[in-house]
Amino acid sequence: MDARLGRAYTCAVMAVLERIDTEETLAERLPPARELALSALLLGVTAVWGWTFIVVKEAITHAGVFSFLTLRFALAALVMAPFALRSMTPRTWRVGCGIGVLLGLSYILQTVGLVHTTATNSGLITGLFVVFAPLWNGLLYGVRTDWVFRIQVAVSLLGLALLTGIGPAPLAVGDLLTFGCAVAFGAHIALLDRHSREHDPRGLALAQLVAATTLFALLWPCVEPLRIPVEVRVWGAIALCAVAATALGFYAQTLAQRRLPAVRTAIILTMEPVFAALFGRWLGAEELRPVQMLGGLLMVGAVLGASLHSPASKASGEKAV
Repeated sequence: MDARLGRAYTCAVMAVLERIDTEETLAERLPPARELALSALLLGVTAVWGWTFIVVKEAITHAGVFSFLTLRFALAALVMAPFALRSMTPRTWRVGCGIGVLLGLSYILQTVGLVHTTATNSGLITGLFVVFAPLWNGLLYGVRTDWVFRIQVAVSLLGLALLTGIGPAPLAVGDLLTFGCAVAFGAHIALLDRHSREHDPRGLALAQLVAATTLFALLWPCVEPLRIPVEVRVWGAIALCAVAATALGFYAQTLAQRRLPAVRTAIILTMEPVFAALFGRWLGAEELRPVQMLGGLLMVGAVLGASLHSPASKASGEKAV
């Protein structure tokens, strides 16, 4: 939950989106010790992103979905503002706010879905956004979708069927909402892929956070009482998601994106749904049957394959995804 944008989820998806470059394209290689330290930092942030699924599920039992999202994203925007405002331009505001509305809709689907499903399912299903991003790139921008991605989509859907179709509550509404969230996050990534290189990443992320916060705040009184939560555990979850998962996550992701090989970054990011499942089992006592575990493994494998596979671009300049 992230998110991901540390996702807010933006940070995660921006790196997953990057083409898998060769190590020779890096501006400069870090000494092995610093490279290991940066990898450990990114892995730690990815673990926090996985942890937030169970944290948020607990928090929204004591606070409304929209109150939690509004306060979380507002705090994240305040934390990021001092570092991002200097890089803002009117065009960055316009583009970022447009993308931020889609980000907000994605989080609404994810968080409402989390009310009706387990943190484990939510983490695994949300991770499918990496698979759907290339499909959206093809639909929106005519980017050629490689046949490997079509296989990965089929594998991920098979995994989803095994994960959600076995157990006492097959095809729960929460799973369907979360699947819609993964599709929406895929579209969000496609938009970022198109626009992120033209804008400072800090400014683009801030504009998205502001737009999402505004959307949540406008919807809040329409669907929930306007009540500020007073529970300490809720504010702890808000602080964790806003500061650790978003502000620190963005910083770590930016460093990794610039200094680590992209293949390593993609592999580390793939661990988010794995951490979500581990924390769901450890802290939430959520269990998966063997067939459901197989489904989860198929989904993680599809996400990893989508993160690592990057065909070379055509000589004509057509982007191959």
